[in-house]
Amino acid sequence: MAYLLNIVLMLGLPALVYYLWICATRHDGAFFFPTSMAAWQDLVLQIPAPTTASVLLFAGWLVFQAILQAAAPGKVRQGTPRADGTRLNYRMNGWFSFCFTLACLALVIALGWVPPALLHDHFGPLLTTANIFAFAFSLLLYLHGKMSPRPETGTGNVLTDYFLGTSLNPRVGDFDLKLFFESRPGLIGWLVLDFSLAAKQYEMVGRITTPMLLVVAFQFLYVADYFWNEEAILTTWDIKHERFGWMLCWGDLVWVPFTYTLQALYLLNHTHELPGWAVAAIVLLNVLGYTIFRGANMQKHRFRKNSDSLIWGRMPQYITTAHGSLLLTSGWWGIARHANYLGDLLMGLAWCLPCLFQHPLPYFYLVYSVILLMHRERRDHAQCLAKYGADWQKYCRLVRWRIVPGIY
Repeated sequence: MAYLLNIVLMLGLPALVYYLWICATRHDGAFFFPTSMAAWQDLVLQIPAPTTASVLLFAGWLVFQAILQAAAPGKVRQGTPRADGTRLNYRMNGWFSFCFTLACLALVIALGWVPPALLHDHFGPLLTTANIFAFAFSLLLYLHGKMSPRPETGTGNVLTDYFLGTSLNPRVGDFDLKLFFESRPGLIGWLVLDFSLAAKQYEMVGRITTPMLLVVAFQFLYVADYFWNEEAILTTWDIKHERFGWMLCWGDLVWVPFTYTLQALYLLNHTHELPGWAVAAIVLLNVLGYTIFRGANMQKHRFRKNSDSLIWGRMPQYITTAHGSLLLTSGWWGIARHANYLGDLLMGLAWCLPCLFQHPLPYFYLVYSVILLMHRERRDHAQCLAKYGADWQKYCRLVRWRIVPGIY
């Protein structure tokens, strides 16, 4: 059954991204369902082929970001201990790379070397190029892991190992592939696509609407915050536990930049405005979500580094498990077991609301986030229960709510 699910995901998720793009660009943001074989054939024919321009843009972007990760200045930090007790070194130069990238883009646009809406104009071919690369590169990751001397070469099943990965920390020399793809090309690419879509709206109607400005500003804050606090990624689930295969690689290169831009893509052709009270309410909602999201994540990150770090001005409270691990019950982590997910969802809602309610398409991100985070929370709960047993049950009695206090 797991093999079948992997196949369905590897075929269905790319098809879903194309479908969402077609809804946004050719059906005014409305969902549609082909009702005849001819309609299905027409839908397939709308999938764009790669172009020379899309390949050059994508390859140049990857190379540029790789050079920055390898050569840009930044402090070296150690990751969390691996199974054998060793730690990997990571160069934390994401903030420099992020700022340098945006400065370079602003320069080449100001000099007239590239049009601001370039990425919008190649959005479809870029999507196909990214898909092809992700599938091909995942095969290289599979082979790289199989040739690794470390005992982390997956399950032994070819399909599962291609999907989930054969190596936890694949590297070429000191270049960490998972850290690179987790953040640089896809995350910054998401924001650059946003900018291009906003530029296209300006080109089309002579202004950038308030809803577009809100979406781009909120998502800029999210990405900038990620790189400002880049060191915190070293204690996240993906870096610590997930092997690097198709699931993460495709998600980083395709899912993030080409679905997280869905609100901006929708607003490109929906040029409504918002009353002042609505703008203020949406901004406050995003600020609240960001405060919870960043506050919870930083509390956990600092606690993992130093269990005596103050939380809201007080010494932290926690449970010491039989394994020696500490379960934090202070601050946001005393309110809900995954308060950071609540912040994530509130921000996601704030990104969707500027699109109003003519079509449900812009709310796809919110629905997806709810499903993803609930599934991730359930998976984390099961693993912690298996690991900590009675200590985890005690923790759950102290911190009753999973994500949303009083509701879930």
